[in-house]
Amino acid sequence: MSESGPVATPRALVAGHAEFAAGLVSAVELICGRGELLVPIRVTGLCGADIEELLKRRLVETGARVIFTDLQAGSCTMAARRVQREVAGVVLVAGANLPMLLDFAMTNEPDLAVAATSAAEKGRTSVNVFGGST
Repeated sequence: MSESGPVATPRALVAGHAEFAAGLVSAVELICGRGELLVPIRVTGLCGADIEELLKRRLVETGARVIFTDLQAGSCTMAARRVQREVAGVVLVAGANLPMLLDFAMTNEPDLAVAATSAAEKGRTSVNVFGGST
């Protein structure tokens, strides 16, 4: 966490399998010192209903309103879609990557939907292929 002041209120959950979420949040902290804005959620060994309950509980506990997930059609995303039907104002971004989370953590945009949309665009444009046969 940042040593320059009080801990910031989390803005988003990052959910994924194994250490995916913790690794991304750790990298955000190392690079920009704002990892406390993101709450890693590890779902290994959980069924869809358990993931859904975990996400709802962590949204309530943290006040976060954005969920980043690892896979478009994965269990985290499916659970988050069900959460969206029950919890008003939750924004979901599937296919999270490091540039996306850095953009989200570094923005001062107060509208989280706008911040998430900007972050998703950054994530999309950061994927490139170099080399290989033509």
